[in-house]
Amino acid sequence: MSINKDALQQSLVANLQRVLISRNNGQEEETNSKEASSFPSSAAEAELEEKNSKPVVLVTNADGIESPGLVCLVQGLVRDGRFDVHVCAPQSDKSASGHSLTVRKTVEVSSAEIGGATAYEVSGTPADCVSLALSEALFSWSKPLLVISGINRGSICGQNMLYSGAIAGAREAMICGVPSLCISLNWKNGVSSENDFKDSVDVCLPLIHVAIRDIEMGVFPNGCLLNIEVPVSPSANKGFRATRQSLWRSGLSWQAVSAYKHPSSGHFMTGQQSLGIQLALLGRDASAAGAARRLNNNKKIVEIESVGAAGKPSSQQSFRKYFCLEFVENEKDQEDVDEDLDFRALENGFVTITPLALSSDVQPKIQSSVSGWLKNALPIQP
Repeated sequence: MSINKDALQQSLVANLQRVLISRNNGQEEETNSKEASSFPSSAAEAELEEKNSKPVVLVTNADGIESPGLVCLVQGLVRDGRFDVHVCAPQSDKSASGHSLTVRKTVEVSSAEIGGATAYEVSGTPADCVSLALSEALFSWSKPLLVISGINRGSICGQNMLYSGAIAGAREAMICGVPSLCISLNWKNGVSSENDFKDSVDVCLPLIHVAIRDIEMGVFPNGCLLNIEVPVSPSANKGFRATRQSLWRSGLSWQAVSAYKHPSSGHFMTGQQSLGIQLALLGRDASAAGAARRLNNNKKIVEIESVGAAGKPSSQQSFRKYFCLEFVENEKDQEDVDEDLDFRALENGFVTITPLALSSDVQPKIQSSVSGWLKNALPIQP
């Protein structure tokens, strides 16, 4: 049997070529696979790098994290694309909480969903929210570049600033050395709508932009917060105006509340309390019930409609009464025609910008400094 050497050589060459081609194809596929697998990582790193390069803005408020004013502001900041937006706001309405802090009690923090922002809701006050956010215990960053409290429903002019939880959130940032703004809409029932919050965001974004720019440049006014009030019709405003804090305030009206309208203590027990805690409370109450009955078996608790009419209770009688506080609109002093006062300029349709310092001794200097800054930063109306 004879073998054709030429045919054998051709066959060997052909087999070798097929092996080499197969090996090269495999190496190319592996390379392509590695390159493809590296794309998501590179994209994620690029996105993270871009986010880290943006100035951090912290948003809080007093109306609660689900309020339309805060949601519109956060959405507007995220949509603008220039900021890394974080939110730390109360779970519920804390509008007149002042600058109170929660001490010796646990504050609950839960993550929240507001598109494009890192958000948490807190069971405390606006001052709690800002203090916690700036403590480095909650967020990974050290400090934001700017804190914004808002957009709050209802104006905060004059002495109402002393009661305001919204102002307190911005003031807490100022105390911690972070520039801050407080933004409110002069909401009027029957006139205003939620769309006015969106218009307020459009009105205030230019101010936020120049504030961020000048903070980065080191020329933003120090030692104060800016209280910004947006008029009833934001889109029809007459421009920005630097104003001074007035002495006006809302009236305080205490109204008696019938006992059946008063929420029982059981309504304040959260669903997250453990069964063990509830049983312990029941056991404590049961053990104390006998002693309480022995002490009070001769006393009679009387629900009354007027404490004044009740007179002095006898030693065998006590009473319980409930009240509710409401703010009522006081008439503005029509003789006070100073156009630089916050409430007057706001009623005249201007977006008012009132600087607030921690000390009244430096307020005149701060007022002059902010007025000069605004003239260069924004189109201020005379």
